[in-house]
Amino acid sequence: MKRKERLTVEPAVEPTVARTSPPLPDVCGLLDGIPGQRVPHQVTRPAEESPRVRRRRPPRIPVPFTLSYAAVLAVTSAVAAHADPALVHTLHQGSSTDVAHLLTDPAQVLIASALWVAGGLLSPFTLGFLVVLTALEHRIGGPRTAVVFLLGHVLATLATEVPVGLAVLVGHLPDSSLHRLDYGISFGVAASVGALAGLLRPWLRLPLLIALGGLLLQDLIAFTDPLTDWGHLIALAIGVGTWPRVRRWSRERRTGGGS
Repeated sequence: MKRKERLTVEPAVEPTVARTSPPLPDVCGLLDGIPGQRVPHQVTRPAEESPRVRRRRPPRIPVPFTLSYAAVLAVTSAVAAHADPALVHTLHQGSSTDVAHLLTDPAQVLIASALWVAGGLLSPFTLGFLVVLTALEHRIGGPRTAVVFLLGHVLATLATEVPVGLAVLVGHLPDSSLHRLDYGISFGVAASVGALAGLLRPWLRLPLLIALGGLLLQDLIAFTDPLTDWGHLIALAIGVGTWPRVRRWSRERRTGGGS
């Protein structure tokens, strides 16, 4: 038998033609719109201190000038109360703003005389010092309160001691008047009261000035220490004269522009 041969017809292979495809568009920007494809920007935040590690700021002293000055007066008053009387007299004499000291060493005695309280801590001027200077410092700040206090202390001292020197010079007073003991904070306190009155409301300002002015006039009429009594009135008037300036300082402090 003849075998039938199976004819295998292979399909014709078409020649491969290299096709040039157009370049794919840049889709990198489109990937940002797919969730999970965008890499978040890493923002470095400053490490916050834990409450345990955070340093605590020291408490702010509300009236540093008044409290510091009061501490100095407490020390000098303790010395005056417990030290040897002869030593205390020597210290007071060396701090006195009498004419002799003002002629030889004015700056030193003007400062030193304000470090003592005439009458000690039980003096009415001690309470007045704490109340008045605290209220004034709250309103105009410590440095400006010191300016008002020193202005009254220095000017009232000169206003009372210069006439003494002139009276001795022309022979109306003895030479011993050149060494008259004079120290204390009363002139500065009186000037501070006058300045503070300008920052109070009228219903409180007028009674304060009338009451203090009346007390000072009574002391002057009593004529126990006329130079000191005149000095208190002069210092009060100096404080009143600072009203335009202290009112401006008070406005600046309320708006954050003053110390």
